[in-house]
Amino acid sequence: MNQPDPLAPWRSNPFFMLEVGTEASRAEVERAGQKLLGLLALGSAGAGHCSTPLGPATRDADSVRRAMAALRDPNERLIYELWANLAPGAGAAGGENPASAWRTADQALGWAG
Repeated sequence: MNQPDPLAPWRSNPFFMLEVGTEASRAEVERAGQKLLGLLALGSAGAGHCSTPLGPATRDADSVRRAMAALRDPNERLIYELWANLAPGAGAAGGENPASAWRTADQALGWAG
């Protein structure tokens, strides 16, 4: 029995679905969406998949339309922008210990002298 994917809501972020950055204008979002809808209608193999910082995701015409609609609403767009700014490989860079970033966190926040 397959378990549901717990990361699916994050992978379906409209910015990831449309493969546009958070700085994209409304016109760029619409252009990207229309291009993807055209490619999906033609049956392009690459249009059915996209890469996200959380792994690959699949998309269809319905998911592209939902993504375009979500980014038209300024309030929804803001929320998705926050989640889309996840950095790929946001953990330890270069194999360093992830806890090393916390060693000076209290000083950086002004909590210690």
